Amino acid sequence: MPADDPEIDIINARKLRELRERAAAMEKVKASSQQPRPKSSREILSSYLYDRADEVLDLAYGQYPVQTEAIVTRIARLILSGEITSRISGGELLMLFRYVGLNIRVNTTIKVEDDGKLISFSEKLKKATAEEE
Repeated sequence: MPADDPEIDIINARKLRELRERAAAMEKVKASSQQPRPKSSREILSSYLYDRADEVLDLAYGQYPVQTEAIVTRIARLILSGEITSRISGGELLMLFRYVGLNIRVNTTIKVEDDGKLISFSEKLKKATAEEE
């Protein structure tokens, strides 16, 4: 078989063109998938939260979803503009929600140490009244 067969050259050229087209299509797909999507307001705010503030935020979304989303969007804008630079604690976030009129109900428990164990305060009171009787 001669090395300069025109049909083989045409087939090789066609295959090479198809491979280049596939590679270009793969690059386009790869480039479009690597574009970072913009962070949501909640993601922006979450990076600034500490000390159980994420729990307060979850409770707020559960109790007042529409209002909470509006507040979170505004806080995220303030963070992005640089007006808020410090982190936000759970207590501060809860105060903010209550200040704007959203009374977020937070489950709280008081634990005390009894014989080396942490027990709830109500159990301690029950135990103390039972011992008195």
